[in-house]
Amino acid sequence: MNRKHIIGVDGGNSKTDYFLFDLQGNFVDHINTGTCSHEQFPDAYASSFRIMNENIQHLLTRNQLTMSDLAAGAFGLAGADIPSQKENLCRVIEEIGFTHYAVDNDSFLGVKAGSEKGYGICSINGSGTSTGGISPSGKRLQVGGVGSELSGDEAGGFYLARKTLRAVYDAYYRMGPATTMTGPVMQLLRIPSQELFIEYALTGMLQRTLPNTELMQILFSCADRGDMAALDIIEHSAKQLACSTVGCMHHLDFEHEVDIVLAGSVWVKAESPLLLQKYKRYVEQLTSHHCNYILLQVPPATGAVLWALELAHGQPVDQAARQKVIHSVENRS
Repeated sequence: MNRKHIIGVDGGNSKTDYFLFDLQGNFVDHINTGTCSHEQFPDAYASSFRIMNENIQHLLTRNQLTMSDLAAGAFGLAGADIPSQKENLCRVIEEIGFTHYAVDNDSFLGVKAGSEKGYGICSINGSGTSTGGISPSGKRLQVGGVGSELSGDEAGGFYLARKTLRAVYDAYYRMGPATTMTGPVMQLLRIPSQELFIEYALTGMLQRTLPNTELMQILFSCADRGDMAALDIIEHSAKQLACSTVGCMHHLDFEHEVDIVLAGSVWVKAESPLLLQKYKRYVEQLTSHHCNYILLQVPPATGAVLWALELAHGQPVDQAARQKVIHSVENRS
């Protein structure tokens, strides 16, 4: 068999990127399409198989290739959070025809994409939050990703927007401190009176129509001006993010230096430096490791391609091939 190609897949909750490269790190083809996450479909893993198989077969067929031409595949998938989910997704990947592959939560792609070493910690802080770590020996651990109540996912745009609303509600009805967030929130959501606040807020949350980005902008803007309620929210999120990062780090076999890759819209498109400053301070309090902070500026799908190449070659990708892959993925994302 002539196994001279790899496939890297970045499967999020809203979209999926399938990349086909050769073993020298040259781009061959790309498909960008909807989600393949089992959590988004009534028939769960059956739909994941059907969708991924259709797209991968299409990618191969239009390049006159078959599964026998693939040396490896790497899959970073939303919804791969707990062992049973990962086992089910492994079965899906094997049913497609892969024999040499890696499948894990999409947070691990940030490590491969952001760290030249190919190992480290990735703190995702986007619409949601989770933490993934890959150690120098290749061990992997995910912390969080299943909810604020169970696993401390107390960050991300969705969470911070709800906490902004909660601060206004507390100020109105629960003896909370007065907050300068109240006026801008009422104006943003077009709420005519205090009495209607909870109805508008609850309706927006249940119908998923809340303007999370704008609510976060209000939160950070008020925090920058010293609003104590806003600062408390940011302080709490910073601590929770740091606890997940360092908890992940300490359960893997890192030595003294660790790359921490920061990914997701709240980190990458930060409205204010406050959250990052507080996060770094907590990380430094919780660990004696020397931490290198890397803001992920390349598409996470880069990590899937690099990971697949690493599997195919049995060693990390060299710097020239790495830059070639990054350039190719950036131009098509």
